[in-house]
Amino acid sequence: MTPSFASPPPERALSIAQARRAWIDGERPADALAAPVEPWLVRSWQRCLAAGHRPRQHVSFDPVSAEQARRVAERNRALVAAARPVLDRLSRAIADTRYFAILTDADGIVVDVGALPAGSDPAARHARDIARVGVDLSERAVGTTAIGAALAEQAAVWLHRGEHFFDDTSIYSCAGAPLFGPRGECIGMLDLTGVQVVERPELRHLAASSARSIENALVQGHPCELLLQIGWPGSVAGTDTEGLLCVDADGSISGANAAARQMLHQPLGGRPSLHCNDLFALPPQMLFDAARRGDAVLEVPLWSGLRVQARPRLARQPRPGAVAGAPAPRLRDVESALIRKAVDDARGNVAEAARALGISRATVYRKLGRGR
Repeated sequence: MTPSFASPPPERALSIAQARRAWIDGERPADALAAPVEPWLVRSWQRCLAAGHRPRQHVSFDPVSAEQARRVAERNRALVAAARPVLDRLSRAIADTRYFAILTDADGIVVDVGALPAGSDPAARHARDIARVGVDLSERAVGTTAIGAALAEQAAVWLHRGEHFFDDTSIYSCAGAPLFGPRGECIGMLDLTGVQVVERPELRHLAASSARSIENALVQGHPCELLLQIGWPGSVAGTDTEGLLCVDADGSISGANAAARQMLHQPLGGRPSLHCNDLFALPPQMLFDAARRGDAVLEVPLWSGLRVQARPRLARQPRPGAVAGAPAPRLRDVESALIRKAVDDARGNVAEAARALGISRATVYRKLGRGR
């Protein structure tokens, strides 16, 4: 089992201390200048210093106002809905590490959290300090963290203990990855944090891959006429490396995931208006016709001379067995009904129901909207 309190290896602690002396304290001794430090970390430290912060300042993890919290919740409703299944899977993946997941908006405000470590020890209390919906965890509020760094750099990061700017936050270790919406804008970030835990830099990959899953869910729920799943010839459908494109009735591209943007050389925040004719060397009507015929896959030439395989699907096509005109049940309602049935089957035993569903007790309580 991972201990609740863990110090970094001596060489890691020394390296961090040397870097802090060089870049925060301004001593710049020869050994400090030789200490390896990520350029994005130095940039974050320098922004904190430029804002007038000092490492020994007390940090209070304050929530935003009730009115601002309401606006944040309304703005991020789709993000939270897309992220919740991923947060549940993450909670299972990291259950034995004492790390937990936090979802924030693009301003670093917490909008959802995963299951927290159990207990009343100091580590659990420090976890609850930051894992509260509405708490401001932006760089301006709490200094250098994976949250602020991922949002500023728009790239996945890993941050350990003393690499945080403030002394008060040096008990945390965290991985962070930015989240991009269907139109390519940064809409938030996913954070995996532990309190006085063993360093797990591999969590940066887990955060990044989980962020891609959330983005894909957002693209799949984006309103459009045609959803194109694209990959290189021979690729397997349904993987996180698959590109997703949302196409409107006139052939305009209204949304895409990161994989599609990379495959088609369309950087995030690029051209605001993009059409199928700009990408594919065939009329967009052929894609719609293939979807109507139910073609499983077709090869599509790009203007670059490359080819991709595309799986077209009419986004508004009713699912098999769906009743015409009947509204589709909301995912939240379906989940709540399944969880409620599991609790009933377990005769009210929440722990037993959670085990049967493969989720945490905290998730059961949160989904049913009940207090602990």
